[in-house]
Amino acid sequence: MTPDDQVSKLQNALPFWITILLVPLVWLGAISGGWVLWLAPIYTLVLTSILDAVGGANTQNPDPDTPDSSLFWYRLITLIWFPLQSVTMMGLIWYTAQTDHLSVWEKILLFYGVGLMSGAVGIVYAHELMHQKPQIERWLGDLLMASVLYSHFRSEHLLVHHTHVGTPKDPVTARYNEGFHRFFPRVLRESLISSFKAEKAMLARRNLPWHHRKNPFWRYWVLQLAVVVLAIAAGGLEGLILLLLQAFFAISFLELTNYVEHYGLTRKYLGDGKYEHVKPRHSWNASHRVTNWLLINLQRHSDHHFKPARRFPLLQTYDADEAPQLPMGYPAMTAMALIPPLWRARMNPRVRDWRRRYYPEIEDWKPYNKATNPAPRSTF
Repeated sequence: MTPDDQVSKLQNALPFWITILLVPLVWLGAISGGWVLWLAPIYTLVLTSILDAVGGANTQNPDPDTPDSSLFWYRLITLIWFPLQSVTMMGLIWYTAQTDHLSVWEKILLFYGVGLMSGAVGIVYAHELMHQKPQIERWLGDLLMASVLYSHFRSEHLLVHHTHVGTPKDPVTARYNEGFHRFFPRVLRESLISSFKAEKAMLARRNLPWHHRKNPFWRYWVLQLAVVVLAIAAGGLEGLILLLLQAFFAISFLELTNYVEHYGLTRKYLGDGKYEHVKPRHSWNASHRVTNWLLINLQRHSDHHFKPARRFPLLQTYDADEAPQLPMGYPAMTAMALIPPLWRARMNPRVRDWRRRYYPEIEDWKPYNKATNPAPRSTF
């Protein structure tokens, strides 16, 4: 490969590196305080949505057979994010606990920005890493999830969500008409239980008890404990509170995204506890250019569920004939999800249109709106 080829590949990957700017922005907010603390949220949530409107959609699809060797500059951002995030987080915990120029509300706003960094970006990178085969990538994914005290997400996502998405067995598929404020506490409870049960069942198939050392929950608990100890060492009791604060914000961003990705979409029940295979139509798709840079193509979620191991630069986008489309990018949609009447007014008609387009033979959707397996229907 020539130097010109490497330069070209770097130039193509650079837009996905815009997340790096979050690191100096949160540090600048911590040092300056005041209105500067709003820069990180404005950059991540507001400016991105404005630029989406200006930049429009990117509907071009890369060659899905591109080899990993050509994706170095794309993969590198996911590999270096954990050290960047961990040094920033622990450094800010130490700095905030030592300084006296930040008020309580300024500290909360600062760690809202840190939660944006660790949740809206860090968890998205962890999601990419946990789907890959190299152990180093999976370990980095585990470390990122431990930093937000939500390590079981890996088990829940890989063993439960991807298997049962679009069915009542998947806690993070938002039901039709289920507001986020009901969805969030339900998911916090059910995803922890379902992930543990999934790992326990895997061990049982190997004739091993749940408490066997191969249960990844032991690793999750040890890593999370290490993060807690580091936070206390860096900032004492205040350091622990700040860690928990950023973790809450990070988890909120994750579950807001989960809420948006599959709201109201269900797979067809075939009887005998079976559902149709996952298709692009079972995830909301979005082609908004700038948000896809920020979230490393997470909005091409229809293809991710269709081909879960596909690396983010190679994810495909779909038109409305193949997958349902979100009207705006994730930052705007997650903000809308916090206002249930507005969300339902905008999204419920789209869910009903989706049902008429893909499943005109299903007349009664009530069983699909409940957390129970629907009974077989003659209309199938």
